Amino acid sequence: MTIAHLNSLHDRAISAPESGIVEVVNYGRQKEGLIPLWVGEGDLATPKFICDAAHQALLDGDTFYTWQRGVPEMRQALADYHKRLYQRNFLPDRFFVTGSGMQAIQLCIQAISGHDDEVIIPTPAWPNFSAALEVSGGRAVAVPMQFSLDGWTLDFDRITSAITDRTRAIFLNSPSNPTGWVATREDLSDILRIARDRGLWIVADEVYGQFYFRQDAKRAPSFYDIMEPEDRILFVNTMSKNWSMTGWRVGWISAPAELGQVFENLIQYSTSGVAPFMQQAAATALNEGDFFVREQVERAQHGRTLFLNILRKSNRVRLAEPDGAFYLFLAFEGENDSTQAAKRIVDEANIGLAPGSAFGSAGEGYLRLCFARQHAELEQAAHRLSRWLSD
Repeated sequence: MTIAHLNSLHDRAISAPESGIVEVVNYGRQKEGLIPLWVGEGDLATPKFICDAAHQALLDGDTFYTWQRGVPEMRQALADYHKRLYQRNFLPDRFFVTGSGMQAIQLCIQAISGHDDEVIIPTPAWPNFSAALEVSGGRAVAVPMQFSLDGWTLDFDRITSAITDRTRAIFLNSPSNPTGWVATREDLSDILRIARDRGLWIVADEVYGQFYFRQDAKRAPSFYDIMEPEDRILFVNTMSKNWSMTGWRVGWISAPAELGQVFENLIQYSTSGVAPFMQQAAATALNEGDFFVREQVERAQHGRTLFLNILRKSNRVRLAEPDGAFYLFLAFEGENDSTQAAKRIVDEANIGLAPGSAFGSAGEGYLRLCFARQHAELEQAAHRLSRWLSD
């Protein structure tokens, strides 16, 4: 491609940011013996009972055009799953199956915002929402969270001050990627109050809701716990994390049923629906996979404890204990450029971590570590990192 070709593209496409995570992954992905803790997935393949459901659906010829909103079995499975998790009734007509959680986010952006519209995003934050919003012509307004050794906290005064006439929504990811922060019920109530007072939408990313490490709690607090039917909340979610299905690219939107035709149209003009055999597999995961999710959460909790016990022995590490998700977001004394630090750790410790700068300017100086992997590998990585810190 020539420079003329590049210059003839739309500015928004040209200015789409390169992933800072992928930059480090590409730097170290072929390094022999490297322990990869840089991306947001575990090391378990999709369980056999889910794969078997996809295989059977293929054998049954479930390979034709499908329902735009999702096959009835999948939407019913979503309703039943939410009823078990949140202890309240859900109807299938509020669920819309998408080609990944990422597409769920893109469709919500299309539904609620337009050119130069703004969405407020507490940061550090997973970068894909901001990038997707700006590629679509919107503007991400970052509101830094406050860090202390006791944890990250929202600054509600800053959030309120960031609202303008162009603000359309607040995006909130809890439990948080990358920090592991979890919004309390009171935090959610305050965000909902602001949204109600200002007529804003909330886009709620509660993907890690079951990865919650408070004692005797089966899940994190949710907007589902406090919302009323008239509240403007769109939930985005994915099959990726709970059921080890990152490569399947199946997600969903949970929204008021009266928005059904809008989301059906948006799905029609993007992917025309998710492959039906994949939906049958996803429905099986939802209906039969609670045991696997519990195992995943327990596994992550062991990884979290392992790293905290080892890294806290170093006086070079600064971190807040994460209450949820499966990440540590940590800073190392003397390391201010997180991308360069991540590359040095690849070279010198043979561990892959994600640079904090990939999660916005509020993340610079930190690195993200994913602990959703087998114990023996995590133990080896923790000792490698501990030795690197003491060199």
